[in-house]
Amino acid sequence: QLQASGGGLVQAGGSLRLSCAASARTFGNNGMGWFRQAPGKERQFVATIAWNGGRRYYADSVMGRFTISRDKALNRVYLQMNSLRPEDTAVYYCAAARGATTSTAAKEYNYWGQGTQVTVSS
Repeated sequence: QLQASGGGLVQAGGSLRLSCAASARTFGNNGMGWFRQAPGKERQFVATIAWNGGRRYYADSVMGRFTISRDKALNRVYLQMNSLRPEDTAVYYCAAARGATTSTAAKEYNYWGQGTQVTVSS
């Protein structure tokens, strides 16, 4: 029910914008989040946004470089990624939380997209 897109190959210092589209139902009353998973590593929290966009929270590793936003009318969530680094390389997943607020814990999310690959070359 969640479709992530916008990944690709980019050089270090470049930018990408990920998009997450919801189908079959609306997540307008849910907090939303982005997570990522690099090969051989556990899934890692990246960013989260409350149901009304009023509260946002970021992992320390992406603070100041990534921006999460949402368009409730379009039922979409975005992740603008600037100043990308090779260590940002991972599969990025969008997810809808059980509740309306922000959450950094994957267990608090019960709907997940299929992931989109982001590769940053040095």
